[in-house]
Amino acid sequence: MTDPDPASRPSPNENHLLINAYTTHPRSPLLAVTRRIADSGCNLVDTRLATVGRDVSVTALATGSWDAVAKLETMLGKLEREEDLKLVWYRTGPKPVQSNLLPYVVEVVAADKPGILFQLADFFDRQGITIESLHCSRYRAMQTGAEMFTAQVTIGIPADMHIAALRDDFLEFCDHLNLDAIMDPMKF
Repeated sequence: MTDPDPASRPSPNENHLLINAYTTHPRSPLLAVTRRIADSGCNLVDTRLATVGRDVSVTALATGSWDAVAKLETMLGKLEREEDLKLVWYRTGPKPVQSNLLPYVVEVVAADKPGILFQLADFFDRQGITIESLHCSRYRAMQTGAEMFTAQVTIGIPADMHIAALRDDFLEFCDHLNLDAIMDPMKF
């Protein structure tokens, strides 16, 4: 039987599966998940690991043929039942190419107070700027013991945006909130 609409099915290697796996530190889901990806015949496109609180999370994007991704989905179901892991996975696609975005890095340090991350995200959203990656945390300052907030954010700035005006607006925004911040082009 032939596929009635061959255009509706991705090409053989364009099948993507996004996997999120969680477990309690010091265990890590990295080895178990990447083993299943390799054993299924899939390939890793992108992977992130983070320890947040008492949990370790792995986010992985796997790609492969339709049958390899189906095999991986079956393996993940079995893995979730047999090990002490929480897993969420679903089919997705590749990230669209955004060659009109310029990558910039933003670093923020401030006395910790509720809402800082929301205010940063809201500022960039109102400017039409995408947040591509983010890491933020709290820590206690060694010298004073004050609770501090730190964030490292990678953003995508539209190429037609006036960078100097954006930087001025951002720094004014940070001054108003008493945040120490920098915004620099990403250097690869």
